[in-house]
Amino acid sequence: MDRQSNILGSRMVRGRVQQLLLGLTATATLVVGMTGMGAATATADEVVATVPAGDAPSWVAISPDGTRAYVANAGNSSVSVIDTGTNSLIDTVAVGRDAEGVAVSPDGSRVYVTSTGDDTLSVIDTGTNAVIDTVTVDSPYGVAVSPDGSRAYVTARTDNTVVVIDTTTNSIVDTIPVGSVPEWLAVTPDGSRVYVATEGDGSVWVIDTTTDTVSNTIPVWGQPFAVAIAPDGSRVYVTNFADNSVSVISTATDTPTANIPVGEDPFGVSITPDGSRVYVANFGDNSVSVINTATHTVIDTVLVGVGPYSVANTPDGSHAYATNRLQGSVSVF
Repeated sequence: MDRQSNILGSRMVRGRVQQLLLGLTATATLVVGMTGMGAATATADEVVATVPAGDAPSWVAISPDGTRAYVANAGNSSVSVIDTGTNSLIDTVAVGRDAEGVAVSPDGSRVYVTSTGDDTLSVIDTGTNAVIDTVTVDSPYGVAVSPDGSRAYVTARTDNTVVVIDTTTNSIVDTIPVGSVPEWLAVTPDGSRVYVATEGDGSVWVIDTTTDTVSNTIPVWGQPFAVAIAPDGSRVYVTNFADNSVSVISTATDTPTANIPVGEDPFGVSITPDGSRVYVANFGDNSVSVINTATHTVIDTVLVGVGPYSVANTPDGSHAYATNRLQGSVSVF
């Protein structure tokens, strides 16, 4: 069993206790969040709403127009659809078993969801919020879509590969061997490279999308999990959950240039559209670290729900959404 699974298991008991202790607070926050949430505006990095999601929410992705947040729920095999204008749950879409990863196409018309329990990638039509196709992928986890929307890249954790899918035909067109236990991945803004965090060998693998071959391997600190790339493509930010840090990689040289201490057991990571801030979901201490990308220092820590697992920013940079895996909710700040 990988260390990520051990961490999730070991935190479960503590998380359930915290849920009981925080029950009244969470309920009050939900009431506030569900009444007049559309008018709430964060003047700083502070939680302004808490939205109910499914059981064990994993990854979150925001639509390109910023109107919807899509949350993959591992516990009840579904995707929660959140209206970001009102911060309310407006739909739930049934997908494959143990839904983990989620990504939205650049035009906002499709949502791609990995389900580790039945080895599928579900394709959702956002116009109808219905699954229109499924692709069989062995042990899928992370998913990312190319900037032109023509390809979806999916990590296959037990096969140690990245699967390339043609989004027009929803069929596999290539399989690329990478390191041990690939977790999350991200595509550069120009679509030329994919950066893949491989937990098992403590590295980030770089894929050339022109040839679908590995062009570089970058050792980092601890066990890497998630990846986010700066809007200008100059830097890659990688969470190391065994080291409680975030590695910064220069894409010009594919070498680490900094290692930033953050909270306990960092998993998900995102970056604001202007590239000035990086947000890190710290599963172990129920917080999100805010990093100033100019100084590579943590400038704020936001307390969220129990077991924050992933985080995503809205396209205008005004809000962030963090999934609380042990609380069945999403914090908005």
